[in-house]
Amino acid sequence: MASKLPRGSPRTWTAVAATLLATGAARADEGGVSFWLPGQLGSLIAVPGAPGFSVPGIYYHTSVDASAQRSFQVGGNLVAGIDGDADLVFLAPTYTFGKPVAGGRASVTLGWAYGEMSASVDAVITGPLGNSITRSLSDSVTGGSDLYPQFSVKWNDGAKNWMTYAMADIPVGAYDLGRLANIGINHYAVDGGGGFTYFDPMKGHEVSIVAGLTYNFENRDTDYRNGVDMHVDFAASKFLSQSTHVGLAGYIYYQLSGDSGGGAKLGDNKARVYALGPQFGHFFPFGKDKGYVNVRANWEFDAKNRPEGWNVYATLSLPVGG
Repeated sequence: MASKLPRGSPRTWTAVAATLLATGAARADEGGVSFWLPGQLGSLIAVPGAPGFSVPGIYYHTSVDASAQRSFQVGGNLVAGIDGDADLVFLAPTYTFGKPVAGGRASVTLGWAYGEMSASVDAVITGPLGNSITRSLSDSVTGGSDLYPQFSVKWNDGAKNWMTYAMADIPVGAYDLGRLANIGINHYAVDGGGGFTYFDPMKGHEVSIVAGLTYNFENRDTDYRNGVDMHVDFAASKFLSQSTHVGLAGYIYYQLSGDSGGGAKLGDNKARVYALGPQFGHFFPFGKDKGYVNVRANWEFDAKNRPEGWNVYATLSLPVGG
């Protein structure tokens, strides 16, 4: 039964976890949409890895919409109804230290993304300069995201694995006041939390969960500050062989405190959303080590004060040096 465990791939665990934990946010900041990108963390996230460098990557697609009876604030605009799509590729170069930190394995990561985002609305009710427009409008942008520095420490005790992390948003991504589609969020943010993975190689069972809180600073261009966000990402899988596992993944996003500032025209605008979907993972030979590919999809439900839709994560992790 021990053969259920993928062999000879400790650095691959590092690559997988680093990619998942460094994707950051990918959508505009206001209207209840968070710095934290829900669902970015998945299976095996708390398992420590071996020292060395890795450059993991994720392709991310999302499609969301909301009816014309619902209002949102996007880039300083007050809009009615929204339909948005994004295709982004995240890179997360990571270095894992050889010397223990607080008895665990520490790593540092800098995440960044490049891609395209599009958005359309049924009506722009009020623009950032106070002008009123009553027609549908579409917008798109291609460019880079903010930077997402991250530090994590992980500990192992048999089948039990723990982790803690801290990350931040440095607002250098594509953003323009008044634009409906923005990749950067135009404000600083900090996020921290912890996680747990139970991985039983004898039976091939794995369960992972990570929870965290986000504190958002003000978007000075719009005089808008998102409230404090709570997020939980979770996954469970079964190894069918040494190389392949299947299971479920999902997330909970819940805004604990309301939005504020002179630009918060919709009041506290507390948001929430839930999601669940399938996942598939596979390890494959890569030189003397192993690479890893994972695909998972999430369908959202019971959204409040934010658009609702579906998304796909496709992860490729390749160790590049020890």
